[in-house]
Amino acid sequence: MRCILIFAIFIAAMPGAFAQTTDSITNTYLNGAEKLLTTDGRLVIGGYGEVHYNQPLSSKTMSNGTLDVHRMVLLLGYNFSPKTQFISEIEYEHVSEVYIEQAFLQHKLNRFINLRAGLILIPMGIVNEYHEPTTFNGVERPMVDNKISPTTWREIGFGLSGNIIEASIKYQAYVVNGFNGYNGAGTLNGKNGLRNGRQKGADSYMSTPNFTAKIEYYGFRGLNIGLSGYFGKTQSTLYNGIDKKADAAIVKADSSTTGVSMLGVDARYNFGGLQMRGQFYYSTITNTQQYNVFTAQNGKQNDLGSAMMGYYLEAGYNVLKFCSDIKTELIPFIRYENYNTHFATEGKVLKNAAYNNNVITTGVTYKLVKGAVVKADMQFIKSEAASEITNVFNAGIGIMF
Repeated sequence: MRCILIFAIFIAAMPGAFAQTTDSITNTYLNGAEKLLTTDGRLVIGGYGEVHYNQPLSSKTMSNGTLDVHRMVLLLGYNFSPKTQFISEIEYEHVSEVYIEQAFLQHKLNRFINLRAGLILIPMGIVNEYHEPTTFNGVERPMVDNKISPTTWREIGFGLSGNIIEASIKYQAYVVNGFNGYNGAGTLNGKNGLRNGRQKGADSYMSTPNFTAKIEYYGFRGLNIGLSGYFGKTQSTLYNGIDKKADAAIVKADSSTTGVSMLGVDARYNFGGLQMRGQFYYSTITNTQQYNVFTAQNGKQNDLGSAMMGYYLEAGYNVLKFCSDIKTELIPFIRYENYNTHFATEGKVLKNAAYNNNVITTGVTYKLVKGAVVKADMQFIKSEAASEITNVFNAGIGIMF
């Protein structure tokens, strides 16, 4: 009776919903591309998409809400043989912008080792790889995955991936091109961190290679723990064509780059109806004093920080878990996150309190059927510099197939 009452209340708020069985919760995960890799047949097709409504709320001012077909994505793959496969992900953002999010060739050497080359997702954290709207709570992706790890972050490279089932370990390791830090002007700053440096496989260039890797352990029931890293230097067009003996030109080019070291730890835990996840990032950026002076514009010094930090903790519960007569999922959740792109600074750059933000997101995820979800949430955003909290109501739908 209790289960029927819970479901009746929710149906009253959201008419027209229908129930079907969803995937069982495990401690191993597959994103859209990985699902295609496990699909039989020559030509394989998948996709995902989401439509959002965002409404700022204030007791003092009126604001228009925004409605957006945020992204529609088509995944296409081809199995040349059981060992050699190609995967691509073509994304339309905001109706008019077209991107290639993944495009890689994979060849299986054996059941433990895959060779992979092409446009590859950087394996940092959770959402950069598992960013389909049915795989996370909240209408928008966590802000930490926008400001610290610049989701969706992908670059061109090659490396290894695999799954050692006997040891309950999944691993990835790639050599890739780095962030575009300077192409006639500086691209990195305190407000946006590294985000504007993503090259995304579009006429990318490389002055020095970078390295990224992740290892996941899923040996405990319901628990998945990940450790990820990214190490290298930002790229600069000033290195192109200079004489290796031209010391002054090399010093100038060196001033237009920074070193980037990023570490990430993440965990996902599921037990019964309880669903928990958390993520932590810490990045150090070297040579920022020289970089900020070199990339000054109109006499104003740049303000890229020398360290960035971000984390979130999230808990949700499927309140219909123990209703044997209902096979859908209704998940109220709450997430707390903090991100600071000025966790540390050097030289004349002072810490900007506006870059240190706390965000609480609370709402509900309703999984109508396998691959279709309706979401709604409230976000409360407070920077260290602001005297008031910014409130935003979000609602949206998402699909994945």
